Order: sequence, then structure tokens, then C-alpha cells
Amino acid sequence: MMKVLIVDDEPLVRRSLEKVFQKHGHEVLTAQDGLMGVDAWKSFKPDAAVIDILMPGLTGPELIAEVKPSSQTAIILISAYSGEYNLESTKNLGADLFIEKPFDDIQLIVSKLTEIWESKKS
Repeated sequence: MMKVLIVDDEPLVRRSLEKVFQKHGHEVLTAQDGLMGVDAWKSFKPDAAVIDILMPGLTGPELIAEVKPSSQTAIILISAYSGEYNLESTKNLGADLFIEKPFDDIQLIVSKLTEIWESKKS
């Protein structure tokens, strides 16, 4: 079981991701903007996170810079705006993967995040 933090300013995205991660047996905490995400990160200490790039307060990359996650934390950045994001730029921001919104397959996010987290643990 992972402790998963979901930080996104879109309520539908937060709820959808929360439900699918809980269905897979994970403990989930959500935050609606970057500033709340920092507070949630510090208190919850997640194993993994799904973070929107563009949000009020702090952007996803600013949130990651603020919390300085451990190298074992699996992080997926998500955004409807994919212009400048690719695997290399995503890794430079401290994340493991970038997935464009809207999602074709929400289950893919669960499996990718789980896969990344498990590989970092071993």
C-alpha cells in the first residue's frame, strides 16, 4: 500500500484519482492547490504523488522544489498543457513521469505510479 498525495485544482480530477487509488487499496490525501499541497506533503509524508503543473498558489514544479522529496518518492506530473514537458524536462523538475490531461486511461496512472514507486524501493 502506498500513501498517495494528489494535488490538483480541478475537483473532478482530484476525486477521480482519489477513488481509483483507494479502489486499489492505497491511502490517499488530496489538496486543491500548490500551497495546500506543501502542507499536506509535510504532514502526510507520501510515498507517491500526482501533481498538476499549473495551479494557484504554487505550481507543481514549485511545490516539488519546496518539499524536496526523497529519491524514493514516486512523482507524476499532470497537465492539460504539454508544450514544454517531456521525459527529460520532467526529470529535471524532480518528477518521474509526465502525463497529459485529459487521461485516456486513469488506471494507467495507478499502474505507472505503483511501478515507479516499487522500482525506487528496491
